[in-house]
Amino acid sequence: MLHTSPTPSAPAADRTDTATAGDASLVSLAGRWYFPVAFIARLPFAMMVVGVLTLVVAARDSVALGGVNSASVGIGAAVFGPLVGAAADRFGQRAVLVPVGLVNAALLGAFPFVVSGSAPDLAVLAMAFCIGASAPQVAPMSRTRLVAIIAQRMQPARREKTLSGTMAYESAADETVFIIGPFLVGILASAIAPWVAVAGASALTFVFVTAFALHPTGKLVLGQHEELTQAPARQLLRPRLVVVVVGILGIGLFFGSTLTSLTAFMETHGEASQAGLLYGLMGIGSAGLALGSAAFPRSFGLGWRWLVFGVVLLGGAIAFSQADSVVAVGIVLAIMGVGIGPTLVAQYSLGSDRSPVGRSATTMTILGSAVIVGQSIASAVTGDLAEQHGTSVAMVLPAASAAVVVLAAVVNLLLRRRSAA
Repeated sequence: MLHTSPTPSAPAADRTDTATAGDASLVSLAGRWYFPVAFIARLPFAMMVVGVLTLVVAARDSVALGGVNSASVGIGAAVFGPLVGAAADRFGQRAVLVPVGLVNAALLGAFPFVVSGSAPDLAVLAMAFCIGASAPQVAPMSRTRLVAIIAQRMQPARREKTLSGTMAYESAADETVFIIGPFLVGILASAIAPWVAVAGASALTFVFVTAFALHPTGKLVLGQHEELTQAPARQLLRPRLVVVVVGILGIGLFFGSTLTSLTAFMETHGEASQAGLLYGLMGIGSAGLALGSAAFPRSFGLGWRWLVFGVVLLGGAIAFSQADSVVAVGIVLAIMGVGIGPTLVAQYSLGSDRSPVGRSATTMTILGSAVIVGQSIASAVTGDLAEQHGTSVAMVLPAASAAVVVLAAVVNLLLRRRSAA
């Protein structure tokens, strides 16, 4: 005979499960395969701009056309990236990422055939825009998932420290892929052929973006009570959030201007193929300091971290503009890396804190899109300046980009002071 006596014990079992989940590490809660898959899945996003630029220049023999196409990728990401994030907030990440990822993989796979064929330049430009528009927003959606896990499944006493470490990791991962991505494009283009990098991005998107979308964490955000009520979209335009977007746009401008001017510099020294390797020096200090940001004392607030390390970035960029040897450039790049990592961590953490209710994926997508938009625009402008006015002029642009980062940091502190008054 069935008995109903076990029913009262169910809440106790639930409490035990909750306590166990609350004590578990983030890696255990997300799953051991989550972090490798999420890391590789964001690589194609970092390869798109440089891959399109390299392929178009090689196939159409026009640096100007290549620059315009790389900028078109960024514009597509800027226009549609936030819409993809908003759709994920409303319908769930899995329902959005699967079709978007498949479309993007197909476009990347077809792009080499269109560029090398007889299609007019306008068709190539339109396709580049569509590649950017359909770019899977893996990085911001990963942040959204992990923030949701921390908020819903961890004990309150552990949340703040875990969130700080998570933002540090995610920023380090972003910084790493935005260095590895161009590096892979350069290696594949020089060792095999320019089209291989774009084809490789297509394959990575098809396999790993799909795996990321179908991961069990993809169902976590949809249906949670804090996601059912969305703040008005106009709250995305609040000054304290907009200033973070401007600051992270400055980082994107810095990435694009640094890589392009470095390529021009190495070309004048007869070692253009080594630019990607040298660029990688910047990632060493950046990733290390980004991961180490979790150990900073609470008294060293996010706004001040952004300003202090932004100044380090600006100082390194000024030195970069004056460097006249490969060794000097390598040393300066390593110094600039020290400034990038903690700055990105602070910016993404502030963006997460200031995200309107129910619009976390939208906010993180806007921040991620700002990076690629800045990279795209700066790559095109810097390449044109290097071609028209010389390498020395192009090498000034990273300092101008770093100045945007510092000015935004100052405005952020002023806004915080005004809101506290």
